[in-house]
Amino acid sequence: MNWGSAEAFWNMGGAATFVWGSYAVTLIVIVVELILLFQRRKNTVSRLLRLRRGRSARRQPANVSESP
Repeated sequence: MNWGSAEAFWNMGGAATFVWGSYAVTLIVIVVELILLFQRRKNTVSRLLRLRRGRSARRQPANVSESP
């Protein structure tokens, strides 16, 4: 399409509400997905670290005092 001016481009031939609304919804969905992805990653990493600490604590023998 050939737009005569910037205003004509933003108006999109009368379909601007649908076009720009679709872009806005898509952008919002992508941003929300990224936020949720980073939250899930953070939770998973913290769970893995807790599991690792728990397993390493169980493997270490109790401090036994040596008697001469």
